[in-house]
Amino acid sequence: MDTPPVPGKRQSAAARPEPWSSFVESDPEKMARIVMKFGGTSVADIGRIENAARRVQREVEAGHEVAVVVSAMAGVTNQLVGYVQETSKIYDAREYDAIVASGEQVTAGLMALRLQEMGISARSWLGWQIPIRTNEVHGKARIEDIDGSEIVRRFGEGQVAVVAGFQGVSPNNRIATLGRGGSDTSAVAVAAALKADRCDIYTDVDGVYTTDPRIVPKARKIEKISHEEMLEMASLGAKVLQTRSVEIAMNHGVRLQVLSSFEDKPGTLVVDEEEIVEQQVVSGIAYSRDEAKITLVKVADKPGVAANIFGPLTDASINVDMIVQSVSPDGERTDMTFTVARTDLDRAVQVLKSNHDKIGYESLLSDGDVVKISVIGVGMRSHAGVAQTMFRTLAEKGINIQVISTSEIKISTLVAEEYAELAMRALHTAYGLDAA
Repeated sequence: MDTPPVPGKRQSAAARPEPWSSFVESDPEKMARIVMKFGGTSVADIGRIENAARRVQREVEAGHEVAVVVSAMAGVTNQLVGYVQETSKIYDAREYDAIVASGEQVTAGLMALRLQEMGISARSWLGWQIPIRTNEVHGKARIEDIDGSEIVRRFGEGQVAVVAGFQGVSPNNRIATLGRGGSDTSAVAVAAALKADRCDIYTDVDGVYTTDPRIVPKARKIEKISHEEMLEMASLGAKVLQTRSVEIAMNHGVRLQVLSSFEDKPGTLVVDEEEIVEQQVVSGIAYSRDEAKITLVKVADKPGVAANIFGPLTDASINVDMIVQSVSPDGERTDMTFTVARTDLDRAVQVLKSNHDKIGYESLLSDGDVVKISVIGVGMRSHAGVAQTMFRTLAEKGINIQVISTSEIKISTLVAEEYAELAMRALHTAYGLDAA
């Protein structure tokens, strides 16, 4: 089941759950079983579909069993969503799913046709045909089970499976889409169900970098990164892989590889920590601009206050991230500072103001001009001084830290947005991540 991992807890190979379906392992005479996923930019037009098909051909000719998962052609999903919104302001989510899932259906059919033209046995599969079973939450469904036995049987006949990503079938036999990044989620889930040796994610970048190379020119590509580190980077703003797909990969022990669709060069492997011989103390620097800070000034320091603050926010589906509490000298009042998504700031302020009497704060301060910067690395578990390096480096650059939060492999700080790029470049150098 698509279940998020326990934060800070690493599963051993023995403790990992079995993939959804338990059938025969890969044919020992075959070199490997591979799932290849192509994103929207990689299949944006017929020429790019042909380019992707040549990559599939190369793996088939090497003797591998191959399943291909495709996204809709670039821009198509947005166009379909636009049609829905034009037609109905308050729409039936089941019909929405039927419409937007058609983008992947077109790509899967075109890819299968292209492979057939190249002399490769191939057919397209929609989510309901496999089937990929989901829950009933249309528009953002969660995968509950995948039966890949028929695909495996056809592997034995030398056939390539071309799977439409982003979709499955709900308990009421309706098409259900998986939400943002759903094709990545489909690919990794299919890889888990097929017990694939590797899931290759082809995209418009050639791997995972130590930080955003558009901001830090000295950023370098990472050869291997652990699932946990990748999960932190994805959840903290790195756009290379979608968070849910990394969760599934970590829970089911799926080896991922991030590669460029447009260049023939090595990518980045995302693997279990045990596969990485020498751990970097810090593997990467992530940042998120989708942050806003709220401070409730002089809240009564007594039991139940935090519940009075965060309960209404939860009821309004507003996620709270970093939290800092500072107690006044008299011990009777406290300032409570926390962050929410920038897009939720106005709504969060409204909720807190409507609960003013219940919470009992003196004033409310909000700031949307902040950025969260995080240093990430499994090596932090066994090395001291990582936080001190971060704080000293920011202090030397005159950058004030507003909020701090930590986990076993991550330290996050909130700083003013105007200092974001300076902070990232300074930290990248301080942790020895600059390219030679």
